[in-house]
Amino acid sequence: MIRSMTAFATASGSLEGVRWDWDLRSVNGKSLDLRLRLPDGIEPIEPSLRTLAARHLARGAVSGTLRLETEGPAAAPTIDPDGLLRALAAVKLVREQAAAAGVDLGLPSPVEILAVRGVMMQSGTTVPTGLGEAVTAGFEEALLRLRRMREVEGSALRAILIRHLDTIEALTRHASVEAQMQRDAAAVALREALGRICASVPEADPGRLEQELALIAVRSDTAEEIDRLQAHVAAARALLDEQAPVGRRLDFLAQEFHREANTLCSKSNSTGLIRVGLDLKSVIDQMREQIQNVE
Repeated sequence: MIRSMTAFATASGSLEGVRWDWDLRSVNGKSLDLRLRLPDGIEPIEPSLRTLAARHLARGAVSGTLRLETEGPAAAPTIDPDGLLRALAAVKLVREQAAAAGVDLGLPSPVEILAVRGVMMQSGTTVPTGLGEAVTAGFEEALLRLRRMREVEGSALRAILIRHLDTIEALTRHASVEAQMQRDAAAVALREALGRICASVPEADPGRLEQELALIAVRSDTAEEIDRLQAHVAAARALLDEQAPVGRRLDFLAQEFHREANTLCSKSNSTGLIRVGLDLKSVIDQMREQIQNVE
């Protein structure tokens, strides 16, 4: 099953007067890269969240934001003495190191000090027992929704890739026809060249000349490239039907497509075959862009 790496999902819930909201977003990435933004005091659940993400997702850059709010009237915020002392100590250290480097830093304002994370706390707020488990379950719910959206997007992506493969297959058949015409034209040209050489150089060895001209013909033969392009199309179609993540294998296969198309163009001596080769490269480039988003 083809899954896209671009998706978003949310999940929310509440426990004993505390409401939580998850917001997950993912884009393409070479591996699974999970970045979490968690409120103070909830960090201990992060390892469990990462384990869940690895269980449900294979690749992608995923950002997860958790928001906690107290339901009902908001309690007045107060200053955390320990947090304030830590902030002031950090400011002192920064100013001392700056002074040692010859940089004069001004004193921060009270508002800037209060904005430091951990200085302010919500008075009267207690973390309910079991909130970590509830938030973790909500994260998995959001992950499942994210995965389902990836599957929906993946279905559309699969249809696009199939259209590209159909075009590549048709162009490869066209290239086979053009290649045969190139071989026929080359054979006529080689026979004519052999006749001219033998006529102008009586002592020339016709057998040796035929061997050399045959080698030239082999070097410009594109049959192997066309055969490999056809094999790559079949392999790509098979990958699109697999259930496991196939993004990396499709990306490797796209590179092989591009290599064969380049070789085909370099061996082409006819305008028709060159045109087909360039069309192939264009479609393959478009397909590679889409493959970058496959999980």
